[in-house]
Amino acid sequence: MIAKTLMSTSLVVVPPDMPVAALAELLAARGISAVPVVDAQGQPIGIVTEGDLIRRLADQPPGPFGWFLQLFGGTKPLVERFAKAHGACARDVMTAELASVTEEASAEQIARLMESHAIRRVLVLRDGRLVGIVSRADLLRAVLGAMPQPGAHQKDSTIRQALLAAMREQPWVDTYWVYPDVTAGVVTLHGYARSEKIRQGLIMLAQGIAGVGAVHDAMAPMPLLLRATL
Repeated sequence: MIAKTLMSTSLVVVPPDMPVAALAELLAARGISAVPVVDAQGQPIGIVTEGDLIRRLADQPPGPFGWFLQLFGGTKPLVERFAKAHGACARDVMTAELASVTEEASAEQIARLMESHAIRRVLVLRDGRLVGIVSRADLLRAVLGAMPQPGAHQKDSTIRQALLAAMREQPWVDTYWVYPDVTAGVVTLHGYARSEKIRQGLIMLAQGIAGVGAVHDAMAPMPLLLRATL
């Protein structure tokens, strides 16, 4: 599989001057864990994650000797950390070192890029413009979709693929934590739901897939610990 078939194309992007408070509200309201920052020409210049915003809460003054020890590591990391912790807009808190691929990049290439950069998502570009995002969840679903499923009906496989595609199109779906299973036309949603509204939205999304006879909700509330890792 290639990036073009794996990526989510329903994108939420922000301008570099968007205030941090508005960024936090956007991530919470949409139920997403990261948002690309693009310039006026639509080219990505950075990405803001929940981790970048959480860093503002975690950044504490160093202990009595911490400041002295940190000086041996140079001042650049200290300045960058301060900017991320106290910045006023997306440009200040974003991660500017982006990992990107073209639409023709293979799933294997994307996986290696994520592994080497220790990241959870890769931007997909066409002529320098952002056209999609491939997450770890998208790669995992590609692996699961390629695995043989003894006894599975062809219809069930078609329904599952259609549901996964629909989930990737919705920016509010936590695809990494939701695992749909289809048996005899019945969809069972496993994993974690960030909120009751997202839970209901997923059920409605599954019900709208052709061939689905019923939807069973087996999701649990998302633990706070997992929220911080998204």
